[in-house]
Amino acid sequence: MKQTLFTLLLLSTIGLVSCKKTGTQPNIKQYDETQIQNYISANGISGMVKDTVGQDSTGIYYKILTSPKTVTTIIGDTSKISFIFTLKSFDGKYSSTDTIQNHYDGYVGHITLDALPLGLRLAILNNLKYRGYSMRILIPSHLAYGISGYGSGSIENTSSRIAGNQCLDYYVHVINNVNAPIADNQATYDDQTIQQYMKHENFTDYIKTSTGLYYKIITPGTGAKIINQNSTVECTYTGMLLNNIQFDSANNGADSVSLEVPDLIKGMQEGLTHATTGTLISMIIPSGLAYAETATTGVPVNSCLRFEFKVVDVTP
Repeated sequence: MKQTLFTLLLLSTIGLVSCKKTGTQPNIKQYDETQIQNYISANGISGMVKDTVGQDSTGIYYKILTSPKTVTTIIGDTSKISFIFTLKSFDGKYSSTDTIQNHYDGYVGHITLDALPLGLRLAILNNLKYRGYSMRILIPSHLAYGISGYGSGSIENTSSRIAGNQCLDYYVHVINNVNAPIADNQATYDDQTIQQYMKHENFTDYIKTSTGLYYKIITPGTGAKIINQNSTVECTYTGMLLNNIQFDSANNGADSVSLEVPDLIKGMQEGLTHATTGTLISMIIPSGLAYAETATTGVPVNSCLRFEFKVVDVTP
């Protein structure tokens, strides 16, 4: 009987010790906090502020990088905004830094519907607050993609998959209203992007029009017909994003196509007025003269585009 009682007491003690050990394990918020602190230390990051909006901290850390001189209306869930972003996972295995591809245009409350993390929405609402601002954000995994991660393929497929329980390092720049009366609006941002692109590609001798279109006549035409809204243009062309990725593989500059000028985007229409039969023309088109806030196949929202046209014939 004594032996039985001793055995039961021993088992009970082991059970209590086991329960106590489990209770000291960090929960996901504590785990994320440790990961963020280690990441900040390992990468020598300074100036990060912990989000304390509300009664309980979200665990997000942020740093405001730029802010306009003129303060605009505070962003809310029903605000429609445009922003670019980059991100990488803390383990360094996933990185997406192409701001030509990484665009969002829509309501703040719909950010997560575009497969972006809840932490990004919260940081824009609670910490960034205004259009025209940019910031760096460290998002804890429980406000990112959680234990399941995100992306396609196996967990070894790091190029297209974020592993589970990964905190994320985001940069985000919210572009101001397209018609905002201050410098940082979409048209200004587009023009800066185009100029940086031309500098990087060593493009020279482009002419800028009053609408923001850039064009260059590479080969002068020999025809006399002026291209206008009534014209049909037979041509070859290529279309690229400003990361030099061709988005229209069906038109690779080899096979001619017939285009009705009124059906083209505004930037193409304007650019072609400077061409005639035989002209080889290059155009760099701001997003407002392209597809603007509408994404199309291979073209993200608010994308500037580069086209090269070889005009074969003009009718009537």
